[in-house]
Amino acid sequence: MAHWFHRNPLKATAPVSFNFYGVAGSPAANKICNDLRTTRARLLEMFTDSTCTPEILKNASDAYFSLLQGLISSLDGTTQENKMRFIQNFKWTDTLQGNIPSAQQDAVFELVSMAFNLAVWYTKFASRLEVHVPRLITPAEKGRDLEPRVMDAYIIQCQAEAQEVTIARAIELKHNASLIAALAFETANFYQKADHTLNTLEPECSSKWRKYLQLKQYFYMAYAFCYHGQTLLASDKCGESIRSLQEAEKCYSRAEALCKEYRQTKGPGTTAKPSEQLFFLKLGALIKTTLEKCQRENGFIYFHKVPAEPPQLELKASYGLAEPVPFELPPLSEQCTPEVYATFDLTKGAKNDKAKPKEEEVKPVKEPDLKPQKDTGCVLS
Repeated sequence: MAHWFHRNPLKATAPVSFNFYGVAGSPAANKICNDLRTTRARLLEMFTDSTCTPEILKNASDAYFSLLQGLISSLDGTTQENKMRFIQNFKWTDTLQGNIPSAQQDAVFELVSMAFNLAVWYTKFASRLEVHVPRLITPAEKGRDLEPRVMDAYIIQCQAEAQEVTIARAIELKHNASLIAALAFETANFYQKADHTLNTLEPECSSKWRKYLQLKQYFYMAYAFCYHGQTLLASDKCGESIRSLQEAEKCYSRAEALCKEYRQTKGPGTTAKPSEQLFFLKLGALIKTTLEKCQRENGFIYFHKVPAEPPQLELKASYGLAEPVPFELPPLSEQCTPEVYATFDLTKGAKNDKAKPKEEEVKPVKEPDLKPQKDTGCVLS
């Protein structure tokens, strides 16, 4: 499905040493620092490893997050801030803003930034990420990944793409046309909502993404009108069926035009090629053959007048809607005990990576080139 979905680039980050010289006052404290460095590096490697599976990535992220929480969570059972939270500076780029990073000396910033990358890679977790963002001391700047509009767009897109899999399964299993129409209509509305969420962002960073969301909206509106037309025909409403299919044809043509505009629009992220996929092409053929069938039957059986206006879709799927999977951080590492953290002495002063000017660039992540599947119209995973 690499060329069916648009993907913005992964966030890039500067290396972090966790060298708390002088502050880490025991072998156990030094081991935590070393393990933070190695588990972070390991997790970042997994993001770009084409052989990485969700299970491998989860193990790598759990190993790092369990240690990172030791810089965030209170270890003495009180509400007092963890003394280690603000000791290390972290730099992360944003998926829409190029290679100029944001920098914050805050372990919560590291947590939500790394979890954001995890969500981009493993998108079904994305819709539970936002609960940690309000904990940031420094609010996200406009257009940055942790800013509400961008977060909301990612969340809604994830829901829409999850429902695409449901629609593909429903079609494959030959479910009732009314259910497929309702699922397609709800999916189109998700894409429209995601697009509207981005309409106040700067065009140079959001235009390409928005074109993708728009083409998917029209594509699934075409699906909704097509299958709604089949439902109307089954109810002997041939004239209304023809008008619904004509609207499907119109939406499909608009989706084709948006595919071309999307490919020609510059912006961050991969360039999907949905109009070249069988799942896209099959819909065009289905609309054409179903419309021709309706017109033939209306010419010698029904003789219904075709309405001037398309039917108002007020479809609601009774089941099959995608539900987000809760994202839970792993338990705190057993290494992170109050006794060990008592040996971290902030008065000694760590040789910390001081924040460099924001203009310094971070090298982008080199992501693997995943080849699209060509043997079927849709790949379910």
